[in-house]
Amino acid sequence: MKYSKIIDEDVKDIIEFCTSKLLVEKLKDKTVLITGASGMVGSYFVYTIIKLNELYNTNTKIKALVRDVNKLDSYVKNNNSVEIIVANVINPISVEGNVDYVIHAASPASPKIMGKQPVETNLANTIGTANTLSLAQNKGAKGYLFISSREIYGEPINGQELFTEDGLLGQVNPLIPRNGYAEGKKAAENMCVGFKEEYGLNTKIVRLAHTYGPGMSIYDGRVQADFLNNVLHNKDIVLKSDGSSVRTYTYIADAIKAMFLILLKSNDMVYNVADENSKVSIRQLAETLINLEPDKKLKIVFDIPKTTQKGVASFKDGILSTKKIRDELSWEPKYDISSGFKRTVEHLKEELKIND
Repeated sequence: MKYSKIIDEDVKDIIEFCTSKLLVEKLKDKTVLITGASGMVGSYFVYTIIKLNELYNTNTKIKALVRDVNKLDSYVKNNNSVEIIVANVINPISVEGNVDYVIHAASPASPKIMGKQPVETNLANTIGTANTLSLAQNKGAKGYLFISSREIYGEPINGQELFTEDGLLGQVNPLIPRNGYAEGKKAAENMCVGFKEEYGLNTKIVRLAHTYGPGMSIYDGRVQADFLNNVLHNKDIVLKSDGSSVRTYTYIADAIKAMFLILLKSNDMVYNVADENSKVSIRQLAETLINLEPDKKLKIVFDIPKTTQKGVASFKDGILSTKKIRDELSWEPKYDISSGFKRTVEHLKEELKIND
């Protein structure tokens, strides 16, 4: 992901938020290990800490763990506060020096990968989490954050609309290969609980709903990615279903603010992060993105396959309640769907060098 004007605005906004919540001092002279540092979530953490050092001279060190160093922007590669570690989290991880915080964001997020590589998807979350937890424990880390997912809740039971952190869990069929993602996340959450109970490690879990923004790939097979790809390349949006499934969408900068709060300030362990006010059907999302570029006069086209697609989740309903994080940590998302996706389109145009 290329550092852009939109990302720069976002990280400054995140830092302003963290300053208002008295979080910046907690990172002073600390070292943060970030896995999946070239992905959307990992990159935003890296960019934010780099900018934090520039603005406040916090002397926060970053250990950026990636599988492919070529996916890192030169802005990160050439920064003195960043140590790049090329490794795969499914192998034992060895790093030199202190580690105060671990953020485990390494996991396939593409439905295409989940469908074609269910084993690797599962291992990144199970073995990868075990390895990063062990490293955090061995280093005496102050905190560990696992990036989990709305998918651990599965399909809601008996018309259940909201999933709460301590409420009923839905259904996930472990015999569907694609569900290796959800089952891997569930097993990883259990390991976080185990390390906290058995070893006293300060583990935190964030369950993200559909999160989007700069850093997302428009080729990864998720509906928002497909829709953005079509809009950016002046193509009609193609729906592979009737578009009735309802989801919430959270802009990446809002999600990062929530995760900093959870890692550095929360008293409890598990928090949902979503935006109930940005609840839309798939068709409504398509309409919103089309309306961002009205001059292109794009339309919605239905092309519903007769067979189930391998990468598609086996559940479609149920949204996350964020009452807990709002009440306990006073988190409120800043961007609605229209403004968030507008920022995303602007970034993608700069990154892909697309001119109107």
